[in-house]
Amino acid sequence: MRLKVGSDPSAIEQIRDFANWLLDIGEGNLGGPNDGEAIVDIPEDIVIPNPHDPIGSLISFVYPSILENFNIIDYFQERAILAPKNEVVQEINDRLLSLFPEETTEYLSSDSLCRSEFVRDQFDANLYSLDVLNGLKVSGLPNHKLILKVGVPDMLLRNIDQKNGLCNGTRLQVIYVGKRVIEAVILSGSDIGNQTFIPRKYLTPSEDKISFKFQRRQFPCAVCFAMTINKSQGQSLSKVGLFLKDPVFTHGQLYVVLSRVQSRQGLKLLILDKDGRLKNKTSNVVYKELFRNL
Repeated sequence: MRLKVGSDPSAIEQIRDFANWLLDIGEGNLGGPNDGEAIVDIPEDIVIPNPHDPIGSLISFVYPSILENFNIIDYFQERAILAPKNEVVQEINDRLLSLFPEETTEYLSSDSLCRSEFVRDQFDANLYSLDVLNGLKVSGLPNHKLILKVGVPDMLLRNIDQKNGLCNGTRLQVIYVGKRVIEAVILSGSDIGNQTFIPRKYLTPSEDKISFKFQRRQFPCAVCFAMTINKSQGQSLSKVGLFLKDPVFTHGQLYVVLSRVQSRQGLKLLILDKDGRLKNKTSNVVYKELFRNL
């Protein structure tokens, strides 16, 4: 239904075929019996074919003429590169950030242990040096080193002011980088076009994988030319590039990313095998028992 809204009647049949393919992906009906994981074929017209610079081809598809267009206010609103893992997202963001001619501004966080934690548990705080804390990369927490340039898109990692649209996952475009504040324009949600200021905040990771608590004072945002599939949920985009350096690994993840796009023409996949070679097959994880009691 979402795909058909505002579409030309002559394209309805093509849209219906694409929608049915998306539903088959979501329900695990492709690639043979699937009640866990199956390998599915991806149509050739939506796969990146360039073996020489496949990442460059994906970037050119999603962000054509980026240096000429990044000042257009709606350029970043409806396009993104998506990937399952943060490591791949970081790789794409670093490459695109390096293209921008603006001066680089580097922000380093102030990290410290939560004192009540080691007093209560009686462990040696000296074991957790500043270098160790600075080197921690935790989901939902900005990295110790945040590099920004004027014009680049970034994403909020925490709720700041929900009433004014500054929520976890809100996309912004940086228009000024100061020593104590970042000025940006909102690119997503109901407050698109509003200018706002992002301050540094004290942030504590929520992950249980870390056996101790620490706090990080940093701007609660990250560059987001690319983002993880989980962060893209709920967004509707006109251009989506999916980089599968590693396959998806959770239920429904492939369906989530493929259904972000508004048309088949706005979708491209870059799929690599373990040796970095292009391929047109990928994993689809679907646990059908989740549908049985719906």
